Amino acid sequence: MRVRHRFAAALLCACLGGAAHAGPVGEPEPELRELLRAAIDNSSSFQDRFDAEVWLVDMSSRLRRSIKDDRERLEFLRVLHQEASRARITPELALAVIQVESGFNRYALSTAGAQGYMQIMPFWLREIAGPEENLFHTRTNLRMGCTILRFYLDRERGDIVKALARYNGSIGKPQYPALVLGALNKRWYRG
Repeated sequence: MRVRHRFAAALLCACLGGAAHAGPVGEPEPELRELLRAAIDNSSSFQDRFDAEVWLVDMSSRLRRSIKDDRERLEFLRVLHQEASRARITPELALAVIQVESGFNRYALSTAGAQGYMQIMPFWLREIAGPEENLFHTRTNLRMGCTILRFYLDRERGDIVKALARYNGSIGKPQYPALVLGALNKRWYRG
């Protein structure tokens, strides 16, 4: 267990010690370090603190170019992990869907009217959510998107290609599933 904590500490220092977040003496900025600690402490969907540290540091570094603000990025990742875990899908798959659907634009709006990170159609709000819900609200959008994706995975008996095609409304067309799986394998998969 001690070796795992040393590894996590080394990984944390390596990821936070880069020039983009270094203070005047090259140390990680205390504010960023505190934000990461708070995100780890509030991450109830992880099995233990070590898993939270490793995943949040790793994914935060991968997501930095898409969500620049440290506080927003860590909160997004914490909520995403909770909602993906609740829906029993991997958070990395949800990240790949978001990359393809909205490019991590919280306020994305498609020509068909789909909204937010996971591009949810507004009729879902009328069907299953209350009038106070908003698809541009991070938790609402991620909860609905992850739940919808889980529904299609169950419906397709775990066939991820067919489930992704249903999610996107492109059944019989391999382009969308190929884009998501490509993003998953190139940017998000932790092999």
